[in-house]
Amino acid sequence: MESAHYFSASPAGPFTRKPLTVELAGETRKLQTSAGIFSPDGIDKGTAVLLAEVPAPSPAGNLLDIGCGWGPIALTMALRAPHARVYAVDVNERCITLTNENAALLGLDNVTASMPDEVDPDVRFDTIWSNPPIRIGKAELHSLLKMWLPRLAPGGSAWLVVQKNLGSDSLQRWLSTELGASFTVSREATSKSFRILRVRKASR
Repeated sequence: MESAHYFSASPAGPFTRKPLTVELAGETRKLQTSAGIFSPDGIDKGTAVLLAEVPAPSPAGNLLDIGCGWGPIALTMALRAPHARVYAVDVNERCITLTNENAALLGLDNVTASMPDEVDPDVRFDTIWSNPPIRIGKAELHSLLKMWLPRLAPGGSAWLVVQKNLGSDSLQRWLSTELGASFTVSREATSKSFRILRVRKASR
């Protein structure tokens, strides 16, 4: 898959929706997908590992999915925490449209997908889940994580899934150095070829 294709705001080719049947939060769901996005044919391996390994999100407050694609992470958060507000961000317009439409298909009114700069900068997040877009390059990835991880609420946690051979250990070291004393970065699980990293903000 060409990274430039699904990392662009307006992918080339027609935006043609097609049906997608997947299991989310323990049940089979009928959703929509399209070409020109990340993992259009289902849940990719990294996201599947994340969803299998992480504990339940905060039951209330604000939750965030960084790089939402067609919405598997954001939708799972919303299904598991119906009283929370789920924010989903992506730079790809199709991803934003599909995540909002898929939330509507599931009757979820607690999901809002948007461009990153459309999220109120004062919002703080109790839980962040992300399969971050490693292939955008180290500088852009670091910029993306520095934009969102400092916006954890006190006591909040971010859970990131990163493939081992794409730099999970070096990313863990960088986060530990970059985020400062009020954050703790740990490796919580290893599954298949992926690591789950947890970034926790101190309660006070």
